[in-house]
Amino acid sequence: MALPQAKQTATEERLAVLSLPDAGCTRAAREDAIARVRQMGLPSRRDEYWKYTQPDTLVSADAAHAALFESDEPQMFDEFDRLKIVFVDGVFNPEESDDLTLEGVSIDRLEDICCKDIHWAKDLYGVLEANGQVPVQRPLAALNTAFASDGVAIHVTGKPSKPISLIYRHASEDSDAILHHVVRVETDAEVTILENGPAASRFNKCMEIDIADGGSLHHVRAQGRDHERRAATHMFTRLGAKSVYKSFTLTMNGVLTRNEQVIELTGDDAVAHVAGACVGDGDFHHDDTVFVTHDAVGCESRQVFKKVLRNGATGVFQGKILVKEGAQKTDGYQISQSLLLDDDSQFLAKPELEIYADDVVCSHGSTSGALDETALFYLRSRGVPVKEATNLLTLSFLAEAVEEIEDEGLAEAMVDRLEGWLSRRS
Repeated sequence: MALPQAKQTATEERLAVLSLPDAGCTRAAREDAIARVRQMGLPSRRDEYWKYTQPDTLVSADAAHAALFESDEPQMFDEFDRLKIVFVDGVFNPEESDDLTLEGVSIDRLEDICCKDIHWAKDLYGVLEANGQVPVQRPLAALNTAFASDGVAIHVTGKPSKPISLIYRHASEDSDAILHHVVRVETDAEVTILENGPAASRFNKCMEIDIADGGSLHHVRAQGRDHERRAATHMFTRLGAKSVYKSFTLTMNGVLTRNEQVIELTGDDAVAHVAGACVGDGDFHHDDTVFVTHDAVGCESRQVFKKVLRNGATGVFQGKILVKEGAQKTDGYQISQSLLLDDDSQFLAKPELEIYADDVVCSHGSTSGALDETALFYLRSRGVPVKEATNLLTLSFLAEAVEEIEDEGLAEAMVDRLEGWLSRRS
């Protein structure tokens, strides 16, 4: 079916300003992705999974201006021993990055996977993204596969002694960055990946993660603070038997952020937990869209998302659990909640369950409301000032999401970050 003229025009205008990198062994995947973008068209508010989020600034030919400002974001996680990989406006910066050698893992730039003949990365590039286009189309992810100019290939064969930290710096007020990472976690291997930084005026990032039987990947990400960036991120994860994937994202402001997670549990007894805590103030729009597919026996998934919104901010959650026929003994849990600190803010939610197996335990829920006046009165009656009491209740509300982080040090870092954000606005 032909695209509507307006969508076709917008798509071609965006493609016209992009250049296909010297793709080598990824050329076939990139050309296929371009064809899929043209077939789908870039998103608009008329698309079912974009009706709550205006994508215009994510699909326009040129990136919107985003002023630079002094930020402590690149220093996030500095208290942890980690291997740092730095990108500036979407380009790898070797001077600011650490040596990429670490026992238990091999790390290469995306542009080197062809000349080094890194078979697993060549075979993975674009595959999970393409699989993730069904049943929901994700054209910005396909655009990423086609035009990503940089990224890393991370091959985890053991248990590295420290996390791998991807740091995204923003140095140009009109930068338009497209990054694509591929990650392979081998049998019984385990790794932690950290991400932080504003990245660019407009940021399109894709990460494809393939976890073999018994492998584990822990992912912790901190986004935003007070900058004007627009971002669309996509994480596509495939899990083998008895493998584990746990992801947490903290988002604080930013004009527009859309985070998509597409998770396939393809091996028996796999576990996938994805969580997010979000605080937004004023001209802020944050969208979490999650799609979890259970396609094996005895798997567990959790989606836990909490959003605190004030001064007209908007939060969106779209989450789906799909249980395929034969995926018996599934345990699927989904909760999305918002705390609205004024009447002008809004939370839009679309929780979904689609189940084709009969021996499952699945639940989903979504609530939105104001601060508990009884709890606030109790704290004030004990001498706690109203602003401090409000912050305490806000942190308590967000706690369920933060508690999904297994590493206590990383969880404390997220709480510290939230406390700092709240104190600046008290």
